[in-house]
Amino acid sequence: MKAIFGILSLVIVLAIVGSLAKKQLQAIGGGASTARNAAAVTQSGAFAPPAGDRDGATLGIPGGMPGAIAADPNGPTVAQQARSMQERARVDTERALQQGMQRNKQADP
Repeated sequence: MKAIFGILSLVIVLAIVGSLAKKQLQAIGGGASTARNAAAVTQSGAFAPPAGDRDGATLGIPGGMPGAIAADPNGPTVAQQARSMQERARVDTERALQQGMQRNKQADP
């Protein structure tokens, strides 16, 4: 009897998880049908994007992100963005350590 309830509960949990996964995939466009993929390929003309077209990279991916935009060519590079994030993390950590030291000083008589 315990085995039957165990298997039944497992089936119910799997059905719920499958349903949630399906909804999430449909929300992000990952559950696209093959007809929609075929239409996207027909509209783009081929799987390969045109040479020099940065936006065309998404056209070559079936079910890809057709609304994606190209990065700003005048914006910071990836290396600059990484350095900026590292510097921000360093400053935030230093500030947190200083606040901790101030709290410790206030807590001590």
